[in-house]
Amino acid sequence: MEEILNFTKAEYDELVKELQDINEKIELNKKDISTARSYGDLSENSEYDEAKQEQAKLAHQKLELENRLSKAKIIDESELDASVISVGSLVKVFHHEKNANLTYQIVGSYGTDPAAGKISDVSPIGAALMGKRAGEKVEVELPRDKKYHIDILDVTRAKGDHQ
Repeated sequence: MEEILNFTKAEYDELVKELQDINEKIELNKKDISTARSYGDLSENSEYDEAKQEQAKLAHQKLELENRLSKAKIIDESELDASVISVGSLVKVFHHEKNANLTYQIVGSYGTDPAAGKISDVSPIGAALMGKRAGEKVEVELPRDKKYHIDILDVTRAKGDHQ
C-alpha cells in the first residue's frame, strides 16, 4: 500500500516553496560549477569540489521533497469537524505522567517541531489522539512497554502558519 502523508494546505504550500527554493539554488550551483571549471586543473580545484558537493546535497534535498509531495494528501479543513482531533488541531491535554497541562498542535509527518509543541499525526501521542474529542481519556503506548495517560481537555483548529 502506498504511503500517504497528510498535510494542511499551509504545510503543503510550504513544501512547494521549499522545492522552488531548491530549484533556484540548483541553477546557481550550475553556474558555480561552470565558473570553477574555468579555473583549470580540476584535481586541485577546491571551488570545483565544493560546488560538486553542494550539487549532490541539493539533488538529495530535491529528491526528498519531490518524494514527500508525490505522497501528499491535502486535508480539506472546511470538511472537518473541529471538535474531532485531526491534522491541524490544537489539543490541550492533561498528561498524567508529567502531571502537567500541555498543548499539542497536530501536524503532518514532516511539520514536526516537538520543542514548539508540533507533533506528527503518526507519532505515538499524535496517533493516539487522532479521531478523539475533548473529554476522552487516551492511553499512549510507547516502546519498551511504557505508557502515557492523557486526558483531552480541549480541541480547536490551529491558527497561524499551519492552518
